[in-house]
Amino acid sequence: MRILEVKDKSTGEKFLKFPIKLYKSESNWIRPLDKDIERVFDKEKNKTFRNGECARWILIEDDNVIGRIAAFVNRKTANKDNKQPTGGVGFFECIDSQEAANLLFDVGREWLKEKEMKAMDGPINFGDRDAWWGLLVDGFDREPNYQCNYHFSYYQKLFEAYGFEVYFKQFTFGRNTFDPLDERLSEKAAYANQDPNYTFEHVRKKNLKKYIEDFMTVYNAAWASHSGVAKMSLLQASSIINKMKPIMDEKIMWFGYYKDEAVGFYINIPEINQVFKHVNGKLNLWGKLVFLYHTFRKTNQKMIGVVFGIAPEHQRKGVDGALIMATREMVQDKYKRYPLLEMNWIGDFNPKMLKVVDQVGGDVVKTHHTYRYLFDRNQPFERMPIKG
Repeated sequence: MRILEVKDKSTGEKFLKFPIKLYKSESNWIRPLDKDIERVFDKEKNKTFRNGECARWILIEDDNVIGRIAAFVNRKTANKDNKQPTGGVGFFECIDSQEAANLLFDVGREWLKEKEMKAMDGPINFGDRDAWWGLLVDGFDREPNYQCNYHFSYYQKLFEAYGFEVYFKQFTFGRNTFDPLDERLSEKAAYANQDPNYTFEHVRKKNLKKYIEDFMTVYNAAWASHSGVAKMSLLQASSIINKMKPIMDEKIMWFGYYKDEAVGFYINIPEINQVFKHVNGKLNLWGKLVFLYHTFRKTNQKMIGVVFGIAPEHQRKGVDGALIMATREMVQDKYKRYPLLEMNWIGDFNPKMLKVVDQVGGDVVKTHHTYRYLFDRNQPFERMPIKG
């Protein structure tokens, strides 16, 4: 077995296409869009390169690719809330061989050491946590949502036998959209709605610039204090919202305001992998026609809750319940478009959000692990701190 660094078009193609062969018999796997994977490693398109760097490798045996891995350093988050500078590995795919996996983990670790890192998280993304984050350890019977990892069950063994330990767990919840919600949400909503300064509205595309600014404001208030989460710029917020624009459904994206200042959001989008699974990774002319066909026919029956956040000073005031109940009225009574709902992963370090989701209802349908590996094997391991 030999390791090759991805340095040219040929090795880049092998890195990109290896999972196609690996998952060819796995019916629940959905091939990611080639352009989405390529964008991660494109210095012109991935803004993380402004504060970081990455490298990729493939593992070859008898002229066949049997594994791949990427390693990255994001200097905006490497030291944030960490006791040691921490990089990451991701886009790991491998045959069921501990020897092969160890070679891949080793090359990532050694590269990160050269970059003065002292630990590595994985599998993670060279970018934000909303994409390609965590190892699937439960929920293999379900198709992955857009830009979410799907893995073989044996990957857990490969990571843990190498020495990775669980840094935090990520839970994806699912439910029937039309099932009733917990009565406590109605009580919360009633409490918030007593104050006329609170208002709630769904997105309107004609005012998208306003919602981009509101999204940035709430995100930074609600999430930028969390470990490993960098503050969002207006440019990043604009990029995120504009990426949603082609598939955006105004009626399932909600904001809360206090005296016209954004204080919360509950962002849902159509689960686009339910359409992209028909294009086989290629959004070329044919893929776009297929996309338009399924969009027009409304074949997608699932929406996904992408992100939920309340500014800290407006927590415990019923705003979370009011946002959810406003959305409920729309999707259960007025706009019965999506019978299925999955809520994007929530970390076990966030008990407040887990409590909210428990009130929304549903079951854990997928579990991912974010692992950490400390290079100093004598250093005591600590899980991600719980956010109060």
